[in-house]
Amino acid sequence: MTDEQFSAGITSQMRAAPSLALDASSRIVVVSDLHMGDGSSNDDLRRNGELLASALELRYLEVGSTLILNGDIEDLQKFPLARIRAAWRRLFALFDRFAREGRLYKICGNHDDGLLEASRYPYPLYQGLRLGWGNRTLYAFHGHQASGFLAKHNDLSGAAVRYLLHGLRIRNRSPSRDSGRRYRIERRIYDFSRGAGIVSVIGHTHRPLFESLSKYDRLRFEIERLCAEYSGADDERRSEIVETVGLYKEEFRRMGRKERRRGRSGSLYGSDLLLPCLFNSGCAVGKKGITAIEIEGGRIALAYWFEEGKERRYLEREAEPATPLEGTPYRRALIGNEGLGDVFSRMDLLS
Repeated sequence: MTDEQFSAGITSQMRAAPSLALDASSRIVVVSDLHMGDGSSNDDLRRNGELLASALELRYLEVGSTLILNGDIEDLQKFPLARIRAAWRRLFALFDRFAREGRLYKICGNHDDGLLEASRYPYPLYQGLRLGWGNRTLYAFHGHQASGFLAKHNDLSGAAVRYLLHGLRIRNRSPSRDSGRRYRIERRIYDFSRGAGIVSVIGHTHRPLFESLSKYDRLRFEIERLCAEYSGADDERRSEIVETVGLYKEEFRRMGRKERRRGRSGSLYGSDLLLPCLFNSGCAVGKKGITAIEIEGGRIALAYWFEEGKERRYLEREAEPATPLEGTPYRRALIGNEGLGDVFSRMDLLS
């Protein structure tokens, strides 16, 4: 698949997608890549299932959010739908509650596009969803459309995962574990979004992105900013900067070692002048919690949910102060938070 072919295909898909108008009162939460299984040790959601259900019920349902499930929700490449539904009754009951109130949009990914052929599936299924902010567009789609192989041969990929790799307990080379494939997919979607003047909200690669920046990029830029601030700071502020830079360096080097083992830099864009046109909700199968994209009060944010005491040390300096989810051990922190008007203004100025 060429970039031109992807651009033409996703543009056609976007024109056919349903639309939802946003205003200052809108509340949206986008989650993706739940990979719901059968509840066994092979189920990727098993670690964070209770955390996800608690966040949906006690936060997003409570405040009246519209839930966008942005692909790879049920992992049909590994498990039959009936076993998934039996294992995750609480989550499906929550989806039902969002749907009854007209606040659920279900977008297909490469692991759950088999739902398009399922009989009596309870929710409408989409390939994408257009979100309108004034005369500007945010487009939510899973992201596997940027992979030439998956666009043509997803059925073959699914058969290989279910009958060969899963049966032998071999991990497949998904974009979440393959830096090269992840880079190509994200870069292709970034280039399309930049050229089209839209904001894309994706999943698929399992890597949270806020304003086109990965965690690796954000840490690098924040370290540079703090170093520039250091020379003009007073002694008290200098001590704070030294401590914060130390935490950031520790996390930055950890990520750098991980990416070097995979043969690629953690930065997606090199020296490009960045446009804030790509957001990724991450996934619900991380070792340290789950991430989601929120749109509330005319602002877009990257939310990180975690169990108290299990977050990474650097988080307390990078994110806004975490808020507890009452009656649970879970907390929510906003890693990025920006007005939609400011996002589109920066895109216009920098393009």
